[in-house]
Amino acid sequence: PGEECPFRIEFYGDRIESLRRFDVGTQRSIDSLDALSIVAAPPASSSEAAETTSLNSFLSDDTIVVFADPGEIQTMGATLETRLGVSEGLLAIQTVLERLAPFGQLHVTPFAPATAEGEAVVDFGVLSLARFEGQASDAVAELCALAAQRTVHVFCDTDGEQTRLAEMIDQHTPKTGSDRTTSLNIHLHRGAIHRGFEWTAGKTCVVSHREIFHRHRQRRRVRRIHTGRTVESWVDLTSGEAVVHLVHGIALYRGLKKMHKGDSTQEEEFLVLEFADKAKVFVPCSQIDLVQKYIGMGGRRPKLSTIGGKGWNKTKQQVIDSVGELAESLLRVQAMREQSSGVQYPKDTDWQREFEASFAYDETEDQITVAAEIRDDLMLRRPMDRLLCGDVGYGKTELAMRAAFKVVEYGRQVAVLVPTTILAEQHYSTFSERMAEYPFVIACLSRFRSAGEQRRIIEQIKKGRVDIVIGTHRLLSKDVNFANLGLVVIDEEQRFGVEHKERLKAMKGTVEVLTLTATPIPRTLHMSLMGVRDISSLQTPPVDRRAISTQIGPYRPEVIRNAILREMNRDGQVFFVHNFVQSIAAVTDDLRKIVPEARIIYGHGQMKDDELESVMHQFFQREADVLVATTIIESGLDLPTVNTIFINRAERFGLADLHQLRGRVGRSSHRAYCY
Repeated sequence: PGEECPFRIEFYGDRIESLRRFDVGTQRSIDSLDALSIVAAPPASSSEAAETTSLNSFLSDDTIVVFADPGEIQTMGATLETRLGVSEGLLAIQTVLERLAPFGQLHVTPFAPATAEGEAVVDFGVLSLARFEGQASDAVAELCALAAQRTVHVFCDTDGEQTRLAEMIDQHTPKTGSDRTTSLNIHLHRGAIHRGFEWTAGKTCVVSHREIFHRHRQRRRVRRIHTGRTVESWVDLTSGEAVVHLVHGIALYRGLKKMHKGDSTQEEEFLVLEFADKAKVFVPCSQIDLVQKYIGMGGRRPKLSTIGGKGWNKTKQQVIDSVGELAESLLRVQAMREQSSGVQYPKDTDWQREFEASFAYDETEDQITVAAEIRDDLMLRRPMDRLLCGDVGYGKTELAMRAAFKVVEYGRQVAVLVPTTILAEQHYSTFSERMAEYPFVIACLSRFRSAGEQRRIIEQIKKGRVDIVIGTHRLLSKDVNFANLGLVVIDEEQRFGVEHKERLKAMKGTVEVLTLTATPIPRTLHMSLMGVRDISSLQTPPVDRRAISTQIGPYRPEVIRNAILREMNRDGQVFFVHNFVQSIAAVTDDLRKIVPEARIIYGHGQMKDDELESVMHQFFQREADVLVATTIIESGLDLPTVNTIFINRAERFGLADLHQLRGRVGRSSHRAYCY
C-alpha cells in the first residue's frame, strides 16, 4: 500500500530468488531490489483477532487527527450507512469517531463552533471570494479593481495560462511601467488551488485561475493503468432470422441440422436456409463464410430470393454498378484535392502555444505525435484529409479544437459535423469553454434551435461573422453557405452517409477535412490503408484512464441495485441501455422498484424533439442518476460522470455497438454489465 508500482517476489522453495518492481500495464520488470518493507497490522490479542483492524491501530499516542468539517463528515457517514446497509468489515461512522477520541484533534470548519471547556479556538480571519463575472474580460477588470485595494496572488495551472492572463491584465491597465502586474500588486504563480480566499488581516487575496475564467476542471495525476480488453464476439444467428447467401440471395435461417455428406459415414453440421416457395439449401458449416446476417432498413421483412431466379444476380449487378459510380466519384474528388493548391497555414503563434498549454490534462505520447501530424498537414499546400481513430476519452476532441483554433486564428471558418443534436450541444459547450478567453464566435446549428435563431445563425455564417459552427445534418442543407470555409471536422463519421460527407468536401476543393472516429467503417479504413487518406491513431490511454471491468451474466436485481447505489455514493451517473422502444417504459418502472432511492428517467429516438431535449437536459444537469436509453440517444456522448453502464439483451447488439457502449463510460472506475 502506498507504492506507485507493485512488486513481484519469486521463490525457489523457501528462498527468495528475485525481488522486482514491475509495470502493471506491460507486466515488464522496472528494476531489482535487495529488500522490501511490507506494512503489516500489529499483532492482535486473542480477543481482538476477530475484530476489524482500523486506522487507529497504526497511530502513535502523540498523533493529531485533523477533521475537515466534522459536521459534514458525520452527515456523509450516516448517508453511506443508510445506502450501503450492514457490510462486513465496514466500520460505522460513530465507531470511527469513538476510536479516534483518545488522540489529539484539530477541527477545521468554516463556521465558528460552540466550544467546550478546555478547547482552543483560532480564527484565521479568512473569507471566501465573491464570484467573478462570466465574461473573461469583465472578470479580469474585477481582478484589477481588487488589486487596487489588496495584494492579489493568482495561481495558474500552466505557463500558457499565466502568460495569457498577464496579457489580459496588461490590456486592462494604464501604461505605468514595464511590469504592470507588480505595480498593481498582482502576482502570478504556477500552481493549483481548489478555491480562492481573502485574508483580511494581511489584506491579501489568493485567486485560482479557474475562478476567473470559470474553468473548474482539475488536473489528475494518476499512474497509468492497462486498459481492459474489448468484447470478443456476439455474432450468433437466431432461428427465423434473415440472412444473405452470397450465391443464392436472401433467406431465413432455420437452425442447424446434422446430415451425412455424400458417402461419408460421419455426420456433419449444416446451416438450414429457407428461400422463397419453401425451398431449402443446406450449407456446410465449413462454408459459413458464404452466409452473412441481413442488415436492412426500417425493420421490414425482406423479400426472400428464389432459387435459380435472375432477381438476385440483377440486384448484385446493380450494387456493383452503384459502387463503381461511387468509387469513381470519390477518386475524382480526391484527385481534385491532390492537385489543388490549398491554404498553407503559418507556424504556431503565441496564442496557439498558449491555447495548447492551457489544456487541463497531461497529453499522452500519442496526442503529442498526432498533434504534430495535424499541424504539419495544415502547413502544407495540399489540403488535409486525415482520419483520427481513438476510443472515447483518448483526446480526439482536444486535437480537433487545436486544429480549429489554428484555422480560425488565420481568419477562416470551421464546420464541426456531428451525428446527434445532443452531441452537438455537448461539443458546443466544450468548444465555448475551451476558447472562452479568445475573440472567436462559436455557434450551434441543430433542430433544438428555433427557426428564427437558425435563420440568424445561417445569415451570420454567410457573412463570415461565425468562426466555428457545430451542427448536425442541418449543416448540409442547401441554405447553409460559408463565407470562407477552411476546415471540416466530422465526428463519429460512421453515423453519416457517404453523400453527406462528400457534399461537404465538394463545397470547396481546398477545404481541410479531419475525421474523428472510435470505430472506422471498412470503406474509410480501406481508403486510409491504401494511402488515399492519411490516418492517425490514439492508442495510449490518458493517465487517469481505468481498465473497464465487464461482467456478463443473467438479469439480477441485487447486482443492479448495488451497482447503482455505488455510483450514487461517488456522485456518479449510470447508463442503462435497452434497445426496444416498446418496452423501455416498463424497464424503467422495474428499475424504480429495484432502486427507489435513485432518480431514473428514460429517452429514445422516437420521442418528440422537446421531450427528448427535456430528458437529456435533466441528465446533463445532474437532475437524474440513471438514464434508460437506446443506443441512438447514448452513442456519441462523452460524460465523465458516467462510470457504470448496463447493457440489457446484449445478444441483440452488434460488435461495433458493444465496443462503442463500453467506451462511453467515464474516466475512472469503469464497469459494464451485460445481460
